[in-house]
Amino acid sequence: MHKPRCFLSRVGFFSKSGLLYWCPGKPPYWSQLLWGSACKGTFTKSCQRGQKSQKKPSHIGTIDSSWEERLADVVTPLWRLSYEEQLKVKFEAQKKILRRLESYLQKFNGVKVTTAAPKSEGLCFLLHPIIPSPVIDGYRNKSTFSVNRGPDGNPKTVGYYLGTWRDRNIVCVRSNHLKNIPEKHSQVAQYYEVFLRQSPLEPCLQFHEGGHWRELIVRTNSQGHTMAIVTFHPQELSQEELCVQKETVKEFFIRGPGAGCNLTSLYFQESTRTRCSHQQSPFQLLFGEPHIFEELLGLKVRISPDAFFQINTAGAEMLYRTIGKLSGVNSNTILLDICCGTGVIGLSLAKNTSQVLGIELVEQAVEDARWTAAFNGITNCEFYAGQAEKILPQLLKSKENGQLIVAVVNPARAGLHYQVVQAIRNCRAIRTLVFISCKPYGETTRNIIELCCPPNSDKKLLGKPFVLRQAVPVDLFPHTLHCELVFLFTR
Repeated sequence: MHKPRCFLSRVGFFSKSGLLYWCPGKPPYWSQLLWGSACKGTFTKSCQRGQKSQKKPSHIGTIDSSWEERLADVVTPLWRLSYEEQLKVKFEAQKKILRRLESYLQKFNGVKVTTAAPKSEGLCFLLHPIIPSPVIDGYRNKSTFSVNRGPDGNPKTVGYYLGTWRDRNIVCVRSNHLKNIPEKHSQVAQYYEVFLRQSPLEPCLQFHEGGHWRELIVRTNSQGHTMAIVTFHPQELSQEELCVQKETVKEFFIRGPGAGCNLTSLYFQESTRTRCSHQQSPFQLLFGEPHIFEELLGLKVRISPDAFFQINTAGAEMLYRTIGKLSGVNSNTILLDICCGTGVIGLSLAKNTSQVLGIELVEQAVEDARWTAAFNGITNCEFYAGQAEKILPQLLKSKENGQLIVAVVNPARAGLHYQVVQAIRNCRAIRTLVFISCKPYGETTRNIIELCCPPNSDKKLLGKPFVLRQAVPVDLFPHTLHCELVFLFTR
């Protein structure tokens, strides 16, 4: 197969259909207006403590405060409270969730909650105080920005949604005022909006309506490196026309107005679905480094475009230390890390255990975990790419040598597959289970009930039930109602 070719001339890029024309040396008139306003130094400045001020396009006007407040109330509903007050609200919310969970354990399937464990806050297990986030503002290392009609009706507005598709009242509001988003992310989003508004191609608001430009993902690390991922619906464009669009957005962020974002890497993904993995539709590197790196718990960690990594890096360190303490791993145990992402939990505890086994669905994340292990000289880790429900049963059978296994599970919000729960329940070597959830209800509740219920042959839950011993709330999401809950189960 021949690779698609871009046609170049001395004056710029062109396509046979004339979809878009961009001249790096001398931008056309419709770009000069925006170029001038973005390069003459007429910027608004907003700087958080400890962060450098970033330049912003002057054409971005102020949004009506009512829109800003409405968005802040939806995305960061606790933003008006002091952080101390936020922690009190969150702790009370976690207690309510845990009391509801305890009542489910008592009612469903005849589960009886043991009173052998230490008790606190009126619960039959130990609830620890909430662990605060070391960083309160601008803590997100990954943000996803949507494209849709703004309050002024412009369909090329980049921000966050207000409203619902069901009620057909979706409005896209710029999000640079949100307290949890770093200024760098807002800067890249605003320049993406500049790019969209000078592009003759329409945004893809709904797949059946046509259009092309879709969401923007921005990832950053603690060193200030920035990865941007542009999502694009190809519709009926030819490979030649797609190549022109890729070159155009690349030029915009290298030599055009977007150069001020100082991107470390820019990716482009052609996607005909709401979400596509790298395997379904590859992330195409337009320029820069293919990965972003982070320093965490003494490790240098590699992160690919679609790999899962906790969005609050400093908070993640607190979370992983908590997991390590609760797990009780030692040189005689195997650590089984299910839904391991880039493998940081297992890698950070590898020196304390005999072996680490990690399972992760996203192949790129597994490659990251293997790279991180090799770079940091960790040799007792094995990582497997694929669905946990297919890999785990066979993996556990291969480890039936009497050695104790400590399992750590950090599933997506959909919870664990029932076959994963069965495999954990039926493996006698697993006596300690650490379960992490940012959504401790819904499917997570079902998972926990099945882990703790009496043996049930109909459900193929044959092993001894687990007992909930401790719960630790860890705040990774200041200004929001969300919190990570770390559960310790033993049997």
